Amino acid sequence: MSEQDILARIKGLVDKEHELRAATGQGEIDPETERRQLAELEVMLDQCWDLLRQRRARIDQGRNPDEAQASSVRQVEGYLQ
Repeated sequence: MSEQDILARIKGLVDKEHELRAATGQGEIDPETERRQLAELEVMLDQCWDLLRQRRARIDQGRNPDEAQASSVRQVEGYLQ
């Protein structure tokens, strides 16, 4: 997955987040469904951002960015902020 592919995926997930919030605001979905779906989107976004950071770090180190791999949900969600 190229950097452009990852950025496009991030944009798509953010767009979906906005659509989800709008649907909730218009009463099309209930708040519990929104929370559940937002949590899923956040995990996917975290994985995308992590992969993007890995690729960029590899470039900075003179390594092949295509060797970066998506981290597991457990690993990404376990990072300290």
